[in-house]
Amino acid sequence: MVLDKETEQQLQHFIQQEMHHNPAHDINHVLRVVKTARALCSREKAVKEIVIPAAYLHDCVSLDKNHPGKHLSSALAARKAVQFLKQLNYPPEYLDGIYHAIEAHSYSANIKAKTLEAKIIQDADRLDALGAIGISRCLQVGSQLNRPLYSHDDPFCLTRGADDNRFTIDHFFSKLLRLKDTMNTESAREEAAVRTRFIESFLKQLKTEINDEYNE
Repeated sequence: MVLDKETEQQLQHFIQQEMHHNPAHDINHVLRVVKTARALCSREKAVKEIVIPAAYLHDCVSLDKNHPGKHLSSALAARKAVQFLKQLNYPPEYLDGIYHAIEAHSYSANIKAKTLEAKIIQDADRLDALGAIGISRCLQVGSQLNRPLYSHDDPFCLTRGADDNRFTIDHFFSKLLRLKDTMNTESAREEAAVRTRFIESFLKQLKTEINDEYNE
């Protein structure tokens, strides 16, 4: 069996060794992506021998958000993942598909997913940037980079372009609220709509609290 329990344990052990300290891209993120990808794979009838390894290994190289080569992370991860799978004697007929799925998953890489399996990995990773988890991860990154939560003059980008290099909340407008329109599969689109509504609810509440702050 290609994807038996032992193989998955080897994949998980490898990714735990390769991941550096990054609160938004830790082992819990990987395990959530694996769980989501597994569900999407079943619903969309994709090739699990491609989807599951790609989900485990998609962040085996993950450069920091403010790294100038951030857009190259997924290509570097794809190469490292395939090298590792070759060491496991993983069936070679799946390696090209795994490589493409990992390389195309990244939002910053801007690579079109050409296969169903790549679309699923892309969807699973992007779903993890939405909902309660997505909000939490965004705040973690902003704190790690020591960025202010929001602009005092225009917290919700009403009269200026979003700049998530300066303010954490701007990331909701520059990326997160747009993700639902980038989903590839019907299953992911349905879940993205639910998670996006949660983000919108969070922003609505935040706006109320900020306005109260200004009106004191």
